[in-house]
Amino acid sequence: MTTACSGSAAGDGAAAVAKPGAAGVGDRLFPALGNGGYDVAHYGLTLDYVPETNRLKGTAVITARATQDLSRFDLDLSGLRVRSATVQGEKAQVARSGDEVLVTPAKTVRNDEVFETVVTYDGTPRTIEGDDGGLEGWIETDDGSTALGQPTGSMAWFPGNHHPSDKATYDITVTVPKDAEGDFYDVVSNGRLITEEDKGETMTRHWRTEEPMAGYLAHVSVGYFEIHKGWTRDHLPVYVAVDPDESEGATAVADLVPEIVDWAGGRFGPYPFSSTGAIVDHLPGLDYALETQTKPYFAEVPDEALLVHELAHQWFGNSVTPRKWQDMWLSEGLATYAEWLWEEKQGDRDTDEIFEDFYDGTDAESEGIWAFPPADPPSGERVSDPPVYGRGAMVVHRVRKAVGDETFFDILRTWTRQHRHGNADTRQFVALCESKSGKDLTELFDTWLFGKEKPSRM
Repeated sequence: MTTACSGSAAGDGAAAVAKPGAAGVGDRLFPALGNGGYDVAHYGLTLDYVPETNRLKGTAVITARATQDLSRFDLDLSGLRVRSATVQGEKAQVARSGDEVLVTPAKTVRNDEVFETVVTYDGTPRTIEGDDGGLEGWIETDDGSTALGQPTGSMAWFPGNHHPSDKATYDITVTVPKDAEGDFYDVVSNGRLITEEDKGETMTRHWRTEEPMAGYLAHVSVGYFEIHKGWTRDHLPVYVAVDPDESEGATAVADLVPEIVDWAGGRFGPYPFSSTGAIVDHLPGLDYALETQTKPYFAEVPDEALLVHELAHQWFGNSVTPRKWQDMWLSEGLATYAEWLWEEKQGDRDTDEIFEDFYDGTDAESEGIWAFPPADPPSGERVSDPPVYGRGAMVVHRVRKAVGDETFFDILRTWTRQHRHGNADTRQFVALCESKSGKDLTELFDTWLFGKEKPSRM
């Protein structure tokens, strides 16, 4: 491949220094995920989907900036067949290696050059089953499908740089046909609905996400939904889609979403996106919800705590995204702590009582929280295990007790402001806590965040 690329680039004098971009970004938990040599700025995804046959045709227009002289670069894509690819309007060579698409452009892409790659592809998108039995990727439902990407499933339906450290804006346009009864399927995705075009036999909907988004948060749901629209107190549009099979139990969700968003904004800082909402689907057995950006996805009607958790992720995880998967406790621990704060607000247990129930093992969610340190999951398969959630929230509570409420909530608001729409890691969070409090918190973090054993009471 180097020889072929050198020949194509010989005229521009860059062949001697141009190198392939890395396959993977060096994430310890997911070493093959993501790609080196470029940063994506925007994905324009145009999809044609037929639910009856579960067939997908797609065109991905990927706008990126090279971070080195590139003779070749990789895209993550699982299963689907690539039909063609161009780079800067010229035909590119394409090869496959597992879940990697190897793209060799006709000419070297220069360091710092903004370049456009267009990939056309099709096939039956995969449902990916993890080692823990969980499903992600493109999942068929009883009336359509849904796309769920954490941690690797987004590569099942579009090519790209699917590590959370490379965030981008999105335009997602989906065309669906009428069903056997002559009715159109609904399509719900991230961000705002820009256009909806009835073409007679097909319907095309264009959704736009104007704020950067990690690939695992990109989402499409196809099916039949009852749509509820509203506004938050700050005039933020609310879009809640509910599967008719869940409508009876979901009557409160449309009212709770703006209430929770308004409450969380007072605690964590301004809501970071231009719209909010939720998707309540009917997918029995999925066993998890996902904080898909602007509209968290629920496989069934969520209780209040779960709704709070996924909406809190819009601040912690979606706007401020972990730099690597090992930092996942910063998303899940803080979102779990938002549940604790909500419970306290509702007049049930206060956060001290919840902490004690987790420590003693009497809380229903406390099982398994001492298996490993929250900031050091032993493998990718365990990145969503209880220590990342429950013990992660306990770390947050210990910080609050150490620095006091005024400084604690200042830390949270500063965190969401400083890293808004970006990536951050554990080291930065620890540094912020110490800077804001003026205290050396080494012992606290060594004990509760990095310690391998259950701490003694302090």
